[in-house]
Amino acid sequence: FVRQMTFIGILVFLMVWLISFLKNNDWLGGLLKGLTLAMSILPEEIPVAFVTFIALGSRRLVRDGILVKKTRVVETLGGATVICTDKTGTITENRMSLQCIYANQNKKLSNDLSNLDGPAKEVIEASMWSSEPIPFDPMEKTIHDAYEKNVVNDKRSAYAMIHEYPLGGKPPMMTHVFENLQKEQIIACKGAPEAILEVCTLQDVEKLSIRNIIGKLAGKGYRLLGVALGSDKLNEFPVTQQEIRFQFMGLLAFYDPPKKNIREVFNSFYTAGVNIKIITGDNALTTRAIAESAGLKDAENVVDGDELMKMSESQLNDCVRNTNIFTRMFPEAKLAVINAIKANHQIVAMVGDGVNDGPALKAADIGIAMGHKGTELAKNAADLILLEDDLAKMIVAIAAGRRIYSNLKKAVQYIISIHIPIIATVSLPLFLGWIYPNIFTPVHVIFLELVMGPTCSIVFENEPLEKNAMQRPPRLWTSSFLNWKEMTISIFQGIMISIGVLLIYQYAVHSGADEDMTRTMVFITLVMANIFLTLVNRSFYYSILSNLKNKNPLLFAVISVTIIMLIAMVYVPAFRIFFHLAVPPIPDILICITTAIISVLWIEIWKWNKRKTK
Repeated sequence: FVRQMTFIGILVFLMVWLISFLKNNDWLGGLLKGLTLAMSILPEEIPVAFVTFIALGSRRLVRDGILVKKTRVVETLGGATVICTDKTGTITENRMSLQCIYANQNKKLSNDLSNLDGPAKEVIEASMWSSEPIPFDPMEKTIHDAYEKNVVNDKRSAYAMIHEYPLGGKPPMMTHVFENLQKEQIIACKGAPEAILEVCTLQDVEKLSIRNIIGKLAGKGYRLLGVALGSDKLNEFPVTQQEIRFQFMGLLAFYDPPKKNIREVFNSFYTAGVNIKIITGDNALTTRAIAESAGLKDAENVVDGDELMKMSESQLNDCVRNTNIFTRMFPEAKLAVINAIKANHQIVAMVGDGVNDGPALKAADIGIAMGHKGTELAKNAADLILLEDDLAKMIVAIAAGRRIYSNLKKAVQYIISIHIPIIATVSLPLFLGWIYPNIFTPVHVIFLELVMGPTCSIVFENEPLEKNAMQRPPRLWTSSFLNWKEMTISIFQGIMISIGVLLIYQYAVHSGADEDMTRTMVFITLVMANIFLTLVNRSFYYSILSNLKNKNPLLFAVISVTIIMLIAMVYVPAFRIFFHLAVPPIPDILICITTAIISVLWIEIWKWNKRKTK
């Protein structure tokens, strides 16, 4: 838009310069006329407004604990329609407390952790050997703590890890091989219960009984770990851990409670018209229980990663529309979900913290990493970083995005509206051959630009979020920045101001005013119309009186400075002579102000009707 207006401005400048030179043989006068008109056409404030809004918006977000890595997402935030989030540490507190232990040796489920029998302690010991020797994961830290409390003879210093199979497979599991100086081995694995059952030598009846226990515990929202020990000493390490023969030891059940504010956070997302989808590596039953306690809507349907990857493109698109829980997910499956949501014409934000979240974070419209527990890969792939690992900050970010997008539109609409009367005032007297064709010179246009610049940038950027902004659904992905309806309103605002300004021109001329007096009355009308336009364009829904309650100190500072400068230009002789103005009678000043009010405040009727019909 700015580029097109630039071409028009250059063309008009050359035309006016050439016509003026051919008519009057006055190349300097023609140059000034052409420059004046070109300056009135160029909306150079628009790129300034864009840069200012994005920069100041990013700065505000950092103050709220949201680090913006890619500024392009600042205005995209307000249009987010789907939030995809992990479960552990995002919805939950990432505080793994051991709740109960199932020992397969005596088929006993122990809920009293202060009085464990031998088989239960063996399950804890096996899980410790399958964990990292120096734990950093909350679950492994809990396991080591339980080992220290329940095992009298601590063997950790006597053994060294000689081989490790990292977390992998679908479902995932991990295996550690330890050995002491006597070459005695301990081979321990832990992971998703279904993965551990697959590598253990168990009868079908035993597996069925264990799966029933898994179902009961997972239904309580517990996160479950299966634990097993290697049956044979390994002289050579097989390529995959699944090739090792294991003896099933039992299950550990952990509870990672939902965050205290998560239900309110989810409700805030839903109120704002944003859907929530949980994408996790945990099992379906545990995830569904946590999701329901957190207030997730439509938590009945659950799809796992393997099932999802077998779907056709159309099936996958239908699946992501109707499913809000995705479990046992791996990087390729997460990426497929994000791409399918985008294929459904949604603006998707992805919250992730692990290495396997990288591709999905990169593919999402808005990639969000966690500041504390996020990996470096996740942070590098993300557009935003939540410094406090708090999903509630995404509500702040979405609100900020909507405020920035809305205010930026107001600023651009203001720029379009106010440029029209400037163009009309500069061009029509010249083209129609009115008595004072050079009613404005470049210095008058420059003054108006000096007023318009701060107004469209820092003033509108500082406008608070409108009261109903977070109760409205996100904007449609197909909507352009300014649709024709909004553009039409702005153009009509500009035309109405133009009519008011030109009527004052004709009134002054017919009242016998000279050129300086006519210029003064036109200038006062246009400056006052600009002030009232700023006030009414603070909202295209709420009334000007309602908007006056919204605090914006910069708005009234700019308006005050504008009025002081206008008074100085009219009443201070040095300024008055420089701008070629005169001192009009008070009644004429009141006529100018009244005309400015009428030419702008008609939109309040339009806004009242808009509120009435909703």
